Amino acid sequence: MAQANPSHPTACLALADGTLFYGHGFGATGQCVAELCFNTAMTGYQEIMTDPSYAGQIVTFTFPHIGNTGINAEDDETAEPVAEGMVVKWDPTSPSSWRSTETLSSWLASRKRIAIGGVDTRRLTRAIRQQGAPHVALEHNESGNFDTDALVKAARDFAGLEGMDLAKQVTCSQSYRWDEMRWAWPEGYQTQTEPKHKVVAIDYGAKRNILRCLASTGCEVVVLPADATAQDILAHNPDGVFLSNGPGDPAATGVYAVPMIKEILETTDLPVFGICLGHQMLALALGGKTIKMNHGHHGANHPVKDLETGKVEITSMNHGFAVDAQSLPSGVRQTHVSLFDGSNCGIALDGRPVYSVQHHPEASPGPQDSFYLFEKFADYMSKS
Repeated sequence: MAQANPSHPTACLALADGTLFYGHGFGATGQCVAELCFNTAMTGYQEIMTDPSYAGQIVTFTFPHIGNTGINAEDDETAEPVAEGMVVKWDPTSPSSWRSTETLSSWLASRKRIAIGGVDTRRLTRAIRQQGAPHVALEHNESGNFDTDALVKAARDFAGLEGMDLAKQVTCSQSYRWDEMRWAWPEGYQTQTEPKHKVVAIDYGAKRNILRCLASTGCEVVVLPADATAQDILAHNPDGVFLSNGPGDPAATGVYAVPMIKEILETTDLPVFGICLGHQMLALALGGKTIKMNHGHHGANHPVKDLETGKVEITSMNHGFAVDAQSLPSGVRQTHVSLFDGSNCGIALDGRPVYSVQHHPEASPGPQDSFYLFEKFADYMSKS
């Protein structure tokens, strides 16, 4: 059953324009500042909160049933929650799932993440869509005494994500190997024992399920930090190079990532595959540009059209920046577009096994329509 609500609000969400939302706090107490986005996924709140691409953001969940399946360690996309906090319509109920080992509230509290329930998330989502992703301050205080002027000032003082290199904050500190494959019933996670290809994955904030998908398509995966050089990569003698998802402004991360990618492309014929921030890094390395979106794409129901086959895929997305398709140079073709707004969702380099997509073919959460992109990467490595 739901936790008993106090007679007064115990959490306050303050937008930089002065708008205030009151509700019931859960998780950790304290205050945080971040960019506010919304996510339309009906499942996967744990995967979303532990997705490193959400660094610097508070997530508004448009689906009301958040927390009802609890928490389990198998669904973490990284070791700890990365999103700064969460906003939900209904207070979490007691979990009802055979996989649950902990409640959402206790999990957030132990990991110092703040949440607010009882918010009109429809009104908040409309505000985000109309005005863009706002800067906000969120406070959970059991006394219910809020200095709202200070909260609004904190939101206004937040620097925002433009110009921020967050990849270095969420990347691994040293290299490691990955051999765990995708979850399957009834075995769970199995180990890849007969890899056919060796892949170096650059960790700009990699989700675990991306690494599992690589392993499931026959890859031995070596993960390197975001600032790895071309020499670091080639020292492993890989069959292919993977560029992972991640948070922040791609132009800021590109300061050190783009020269590495350019060197790989200029000195080798290795297959290269990028997802999300990795897609944006590849586009920058090939001469394209990126732009900040109004409110971004965050959800598990985004239709994307493959321009080369005409097929429409339902995809998982999480990005606040996009590749400017008009900036792509000759020899770089657009392969996928969003059917929501026409924004770029994929590119490929003519005549080379080099390609990337903005959406998340690994899902977690979301549909698996785009898993073929991992199989395509494996096929390229088989032929190279």
